[in-house]
Amino acid sequence: MTTAATQPAKKPRPKLQVMRVSDAAAARIRDIIGKSDKPLAGVRVGVKNGGCAGMAYTMEYAERAESADEVVEDKGVTILIDPKAVLFLLGTEMDYKVDKLSAQFVFNNPNQTSACGCGESVALTPAKDGSLEPAT
Repeated sequence: MTTAATQPAKKPRPKLQVMRVSDAAAARIRDIIGKSDKPLAGVRVGVKNGGCAGMAYTMEYAERAESADEVVEDKGVTILIDPKAVLFLLGTEMDYKVDKLSAQFVFNNPNQTSACGCGESVALTPAKDGSLEPAT
């Protein structure tokens, strides 16, 4: 008979990292935070209902982390994720793109099913937990 005392301890499942940050996005976030006239904990990312495709990404300065925020630390920057957005952002890479006429953060999101023509909103489906790899 096997008892709990003789069974090997189960390893806790590794925590999934909700988002990754590209080198370009991390550099831009460090630059923004470095130029702020008040201390910032990081950048808060979320999604909201709206736009012709149904949802839009949100970003704002975060002076502090809220207790329910998912905290992602990647490449020396802190991203605070609104808990209501976690399932929509799982597996996403945040990047920063510069071209001739614009410079902006972009989200390479495997949960995005479509986007509107103007680029302001997207259609997102919640991620399936088993389809993602643990953070490394």
